Formats: sequence, structure tokens, C-alpha cells
Amino acid sequence: MELRNVAIIAHVDHGKTTLVDNLLKQAGAFRANQVVAERAMDRNDLERERGITILAKSTAVEWKGVKINIVDTPGHADFGGEVERILSMVDGAIVLCDAAEGPLPQTKFVLTKALARGLKPIVVINKVDRQDARADEVHNEVFDLFAALGATDEQLDFHTMFASGRQGWADMTMDGPRKDLGPMFDLILSHVPPPKVDLEKPFAMNAAILEADNFLGRILTGRVEQGIARLNMPVKVLRQDGSQVETGRLTKLMTFSGLDRVPVDEVYAGDIIAIAGLSDATIPDTICSPEVTEPLPAIPVDPPTLAMTFRINDGPLGGREGKKVTSRQIRDRLFKETEGNVAIKVKVSEEVDAFEVAGRGELQLGVLIEQMRREGFELTIGRPRVLTQINPETGEREEPFEEVLVDVDEGYSGVVVEKISIRKGVMQDMRPSGGGKTRITFEMPSRGLIGYHGEFMTDTRGTGLMNRIFLGYRPWVGVIPGRRNGSLISSEPGEAIQYALFYLQERGTLFVDPGVKVYEGMILGEHSRENDLDVNPIKEKKLTNIRAAGKDEALLLTPPRRMSLEQAIAYIEDDELVEVTPAAIRLRKRYLDPHERKKHARRAESEAA
Repeated sequence: MELRNVAIIAHVDHGKTTLVDNLLKQAGAFRANQVVAERAMDRNDLERERGITILAKSTAVEWKGVKINIVDTPGHADFGGEVERILSMVDGAIVLCDAAEGPLPQTKFVLTKALARGLKPIVVINKVDRQDARADEVHNEVFDLFAALGATDEQLDFHTMFASGRQGWADMTMDGPRKDLGPMFDLILSHVPPPKVDLEKPFAMNAAILEADNFLGRILTGRVEQGIARLNMPVKVLRQDGSQVETGRLTKLMTFSGLDRVPVDEVYAGDIIAIAGLSDATIPDTICSPEVTEPLPAIPVDPPTLAMTFRINDGPLGGREGKKVTSRQIRDRLFKETEGNVAIKVKVSEEVDAFEVAGRGELQLGVLIEQMRREGFELTIGRPRVLTQINPETGEREEPFEEVLVDVDEGYSGVVVEKISIRKGVMQDMRPSGGGKTRITFEMPSRGLIGYHGEFMTDTRGTGLMNRIFLGYRPWVGVIPGRRNGSLISSEPGEAIQYALFYLQERGTLFVDPGVKVYEGMILGEHSRENDLDVNPIKEKKLTNIRAAGKDEALLLTPPRRMSLEQAIAYIEDDELVEVTPAAIRLRKRYLDPHERKKHARRAESEAA
């Protein structure tokens, strides 16, 4: 059967997974009476809850006798490692772009990678049914982006389609019949080249996706680069340095059809397959016949830019809410994650029972922490910090920089520019984006963005949009001011009392409800001033036998500020930690004893002096 391999790449929320839904439906991948969930490719619980794609996944449909392997990729910059290695499996790419928002930072990132691979992308202007759609302007912006990224003349001569993934149609012109996605399938068949492969060579493939299955064990997905894969054939696994990891047999050989994996006896080069039967093979190892001596080349993945410390939960409530609490269990889980997630790096920290975990951003590491807490782990997480490097030519210390693109209502642009300037951001461009909104582009150090998103949402009354993409390393820009307010810290262990909290809320914003278990050193809220304040949240009302008017009025509490995991991680300072358990997310001081805190604060001041 003829083959086409294509990836769907785009910025987050531009409609990739919804489009794949309709491609599957119209190609007959589902039965007429089959109940299919919306965004069927997002099978992970976290993906469904957050409405974003986290893991790349492969599917396949048949159109006019040709098998089309489609790979759905994440759109968020933090999961760019998934996109980078997926592009090695495909011969073409569909670049989706929102008809209202236009090309955004992640569009630029994925397009850069696709053009560098020599692919000739098909551009799809999606969501043209939006009221604020500006399809022709966006088409011109995409062309300018291609030119700015150094596309060849052949790549600049790209095909453009106008589509609505949700309504399930795509046409070559804006005034087309808007009937179905048939024109998109036809364009894939005519424009995406079939894989160029050699069937005479011995079997070899690169692992690009790693999954765990309760029945089959480790499942590796990748494209067969050469030869023929046969069921139960003997294979060996080679690392990129040429060393042999293991030998084994392909006990299970599967291709993709719709949402299912279909067992087969043999697969020819060019097809995307999933295999089982190997215990140590990982990404990007080469799985090949015993006679192959050299590993296949693998795409290098951009290095991580952010690190956090994962520690055991050594707080007073440690071990009460989770099942996995030891450093050995945490270590095994983190190193297991690095096998399937090439963008994450783990090393043992200098601290006792702690590990340094490096990744692309707060969201990527936040998703890992969320997965671990759902698996029953208890952890304490330190403040994120950027990974610096020394420039070998100049000897200067360099830090990661990001391009930040914000869309805000015109009335809020002033405060956003001011706040980002304080955090060492430099404005590059400012233009109206329609609908009373202004689009501003900044270049700023990644450090300046840690903890800023919550402040940004407050400043823009929840209406602002912020997108960011890694630019590269630039010279260190000096001290960036952090959080201005101090913390309200519990001085006593016990359960928070409504009477005590009522009088504490005058001091700042609370994070806890009455009845919540607290301990000495736990952060109860944000102080209204710059200094930390020790407070007693378990103080009860003193009872007397005199009842006076006005003594028993209702104590009304302002609802506490509830933080998501990412917000909590971004909120803390260097001397604070986030305690994560299956039941709760708490903030605490690194040193719970107030005398210890003062001693370490004096030591830090003397070292700084």
C-alpha cells in the first residue's frame, strides 16, 4: 500500500486535535454508531482536564487506497521536545494557524524545525468561521514568517488552505463549497512525498515515542527507516555512541488504524509502527537487525533551560497522605521519566534526599509533578531557577532569554510594559491586533518570567494572553526584583480556627480555610507588607460568663486565594518550598523553626555583603 507520513504542528489552541478528530471521522475510522469523545487523541486525564495536548501521538487513516499516518503534536512551548523528535518520522507537515490570532511564538518554533528538516509544509488557516477572523492578513503574516526564517524558494511556494476544524471542512479558497475535508486529504496525497526508503537493507528504526502498557510492557513507536520488520525477528538495540544495549525479539508488531493499534506480521520501510518485546530500549535508540553495525542519526533536542529541586516531604505532615514517600521511590520515578521524555534531565542534588530536575519550563515540570502526586507521591519542590552557561569565547556568564508576545486590551498596555521593563524585558514591537487589543513583543530573560504570569493576569483583569518561546543564551542582566510581599507564617501546629483567621485577614491575603491542618513554618497567606510575619492561626476566642451586645456577630471570612500547582511553584521565593501530596498543595518555609530561619537569613546577608 502507498504511504504518506504527515505531522500536524501549530501553536497551542489553534485546533490541531479537533482537526484530527474530523479527519478520522471523515476517513471512516469510526463506526457509524460509535461514541467518540471530543479531542479523541487526548487520551491522558491531564490532557482532557487542561484542554491541551501534552504527548505526541500517532494515528492512521486510509484515503483513496493510500495509508496516511498522522502525528498529532503538542502546541505548548514547554513540550517542544515532543515536536522535535516527531519531525524525524514524517515527510510532510501541516502547519495550522488561527485565522484571528495569526502566527504566534510556537508557530515560529515548529516552523523553524520543519524548514530545517527540509520539509515543504502545507499551511492551513484554521478557524476562518470566527467573527474576528482576518484570513488574508494572516496568510500574508505566515508568508513573511517563512521568509524571515530563511525558507528556500521551493518552501516559500507553499500551498494554503482555509478551514474550520470544528465544522469539518477545508478549501483551497475562502469562497469554496465548505463541504468536507476531502480537499485536504487530496492535497496531502499530491503534495507530501512518499517515504524514500531502501527495502533491500537490513531492518532499522529509531524510537521516537515510548509508552508503558500493563500487558505488553514497554511500547516503542517510530518509523521503519530501512528494510522489513517481521514478527518475532531477532533485533539488537544501539545507542547513539554505537554501544549495544540489549538483544531481543519483536514479540509484538503493530501499525496504526484510527485510534487503535493493529497487530501485523510484517511492516515495510516507511511505515510508522509500535513494537514490544524490549526491556531497555529508549528514545532515541536504534532498533535494528543483528547485522547492522552503525546507529541511525537522531535529531538533537534543544537543552533544558529551567531546573527545580525535588525533595522528600520532611514536613510534620509527611507520610500521612501519600503512599510513595522515600527518596529511592522518587529517584526511580524521575529516572523512568527521562527514558520517555528527552527534554527532561535528572541528576542527584548536593542536598540530602533531593534531585535536580531540568526541563523546558514551569508547565512541563508542573505536569510531571501533577502526574507524580496522582500516582501517590509526596514531594517538596524548590523555587525554579534558570540554567546558566559560560560563553567559551568571552568567558561571560550567559542566561536563557525568551521572546514574549502579549495580547492585552489597550487600557492595560501601559502597566504591562512597566512591569516587564522592571523585570529586564526590552520591547521590540507594539501594534494594534484588532478588537481594541494591542500586541506587544518583548525579549527578556527567562528569570524575569518566573512568577510573573499571575501578576500579569491580575494587571489585565484576566483578559491578557501571554505566549513565550526560547530565543537563546545572552549575557547575564543582573538582579531582577522578586516578590514584593512577605508571608504570613504559622507559629503553632494544629487546626486553623475561624476566629483566629478572621483577625488575620486584616494582615493580608489568606491561603487556608478554617479546619485545615497547619504546622509551625507553614505559609498561611501573603502579608500586606514586605516582611514575613509569624502569626497564630489556632487562637480560640476566650469564653466569659458575661454576654455583651455585639460579642457574637458572625465572623465573615473572605474566601482564601486558591493556587494551582504552577501558580504555587511560581509564587515561592528561594527560602520557601511547595509541599505536594495526593490530597493537598501547601506552601512552607524551607526552615520551619523561626530561629533557624533567622540564622540562615543572617548568613545569607553576610555572604551577599
